[in-house]
Amino acid sequence: MPDGVNDRFDFAAPLPAVSDLAAVHMIAVGGSGMSGVARLLLARGVPLSGSDNNDVPVLASLRSAGARVAVGYAAANLDAVPDDAVVVVSSAIREDNPELAEVRRRGMAVLHRSQALAVLMGDREGLAVAGANGKTTTSGMAVAALRHAGADPSFAIGADIAGVGVNAAPGGGPAFVVEADESDGSFVVYRPEVAIVTNIRDDHLDFYGTSDRLHAAYAEFAGTIRPGGLLVACADDKGSAALAAARRAAGERVLTYGRSAAADLRVDQESGSGFDWGAVLTFPGGVTLPLTLKVPGAHNVLNAAGVALALTAGLGLSPERAVAGLASFRGTARRFEPRGETAGVRVVDDYAHNPGKLEAVVRTGLALREGGRLVVLFQPHLYSRTQHAADGLAHALRLADHAVVMDVYGAREAPVPGVSGRLVSDQVPGATFAADHDDAVDAVVEAVRPGDLVLTVGAGDVTGLGPRILERLAAGSATGP
Repeated sequence: MPDGVNDRFDFAAPLPAVSDLAAVHMIAVGGSGMSGVARLLLARGVPLSGSDNNDVPVLASLRSAGARVAVGYAAANLDAVPDDAVVVVSSAIREDNPELAEVRRRGMAVLHRSQALAVLMGDREGLAVAGANGKTTTSGMAVAALRHAGADPSFAIGADIAGVGVNAAPGGGPAFVVEADESDGSFVVYRPEVAIVTNIRDDHLDFYGTSDRLHAAYAEFAGTIRPGGLLVACADDKGSAALAAARRAAGERVLTYGRSAAADLRVDQESGSGFDWGAVLTFPGGVTLPLTLKVPGAHNVLNAAGVALALTAGLGLSPERAVAGLASFRGTARRFEPRGETAGVRVVDDYAHNPGKLEAVVRTGLALREGGRLVVLFQPHLYSRTQHAADGLAHALRLADHAVVMDVYGAREAPVPGVSGRLVSDQVPGATFAADHDDAVDAVVEAVRPGDLVLTVGAGDVTGLGPRILERLAAGSATGP
């Protein structure tokens, strides 16, 4: 039974200073989170080597920045790595990985990716964004707003930021924005000055086992905020609101945001059309300002409100500079990202993979379908999540006009007997189950007609199917009557 304890890493252990790092070797350095840490280490002048199982494009940019990177995992990749180097891995790297096995044999120091990021953060003014849904977008909003205000933050988040082109970069200002991932318990390492909790949902129960342990982990995360720091929590979410109430009762500094009349920063008069969304924000103290966004969805209005509160009450920006900075945000990769339009059909891609995220994306799509239908191509992520959350995923997909459900993208998990995408599709009237990528593309192309909006959704390789759908539609249009 999972118990929410990551016994492979000691997240309470003291961490070295960046100046103490003689060298760093990173296993799976091409991943989105790992490559961001690599960029920051290289910017600090730390000698860096690494490896990845695939020759992904980011490896070339890391090499050009001075890293020595190998393709494929092998003990020999560590031949030139000194014994006093620190090795950085994520929870996805198994103990039987040949490089990690060699590291253990040599007795080298090993840090989790989040610990390496905490080392880089050091004593900067950390802003850590946690929550089941909205972490990447909320983090990206904070970075964009701080950059627009001239604050030049350092940052490391889960996707490239539009207009910036990377997911991590050093900055000369005091702020350091991180996306704090709760999936493996590692979000307790950062000790931020300000933390945002967007929501707390029963996700990652393959690690925590129970909802109570998950909520206890968020309480531990909130307890790592530096003395005198600030917890910003969503008043409209039951889990984060309960966390806020408990921390406030303990005498800690807490502020909330939301549509609730009890929120410290209130969201009113929301409106949205296409990619233009907005609301009126009433800040603590009574200042009222219009918020305008260039990213769609009521959930993004709420994310922006949380950022506005964190930047003003936590990092000292004026409300005017905060809302102006939020208006400059243009999104992040794979978060309602337009992929193109062919034969009158628009295709948008999104990373949503749990019920809450999926429902938010589907509702946003419904608001943007402009008279056409909403067709959702969804790929479930992880066997454990599909098993536990099939009902919620199906509930979200039932909102669409038509759904195509792929089989499960297992990622780090082995298949579970009886668990497939059919657990979801069978609960959605009229849905199509697609056993493989070709079937999925066929099903979407056969279903759509001019004016429709297609969403490709999921945390796996479904993201590669949007271009294929557009190519097929273009070919059909070129050869049609």
